[in-house]
Amino acid sequence: MTTLKIQNKETAPNESIALLEKSEKANGMIPGLHGVLAGSPQLFEAYQTLHELFSNSSFNKEELTVVWQTINVEHACHYCVPAHTGIAKMMKVDDAITEALRNETPLADAKLEALRTLTLAMVRNRGHVSQEELEAFYAVGYGERQVLDIILGLSQKVISNYTNHIANTPVDAPFKKFAWTKENK
Repeated sequence: MTTLKIQNKETAPNESIALLEKSEKANGMIPGLHGVLAGSPQLFEAYQTLHELFSNSSFNKEELTVVWQTINVEHACHYCVPAHTGIAKMMKVDDAITEALRNETPLADAKLEALRTLTLAMVRNRGHVSQEELEAFYAVGYGERQVLDIILGLSQKVISNYTNHIANTPVDAPFKKFAWTKENK
């Protein structure tokens, strides 16, 4: 049962209509998450802005996927894990990366694993990471910008994951085949 309404262009506040139209144009539909976010034009705009900023951060498509899915899985987001599985497929990210992230198993690539490890530490410890954790991250070639970019991605994912938890947003049809729960990983 959803506890927050999924808005559409007829029911959303006027300030959200242009954002819904932008979403529909970009996605070929209005994702359920976007419909829920439309209930607050400011939150919806913040989410879309953070998504665009993070997508254009210093991370490549594999690294974006690692940050997104690490956070989605740790937050046990029933909606975002399948959505980002489909998005990773559209981005042509190796399925082995996606499956490892969904199953919470180490990644074969040491650099991506260091990214997963620091992202997970940030989420679990609410940003309190040790100097040793940072040094391990830097040792594989990342720098301070990437630490800050993880925080950017985390900001986006807090909005979507928490909204989906409260709304119990139904998984969109294109992503149902990638259904996921913490229990069936």
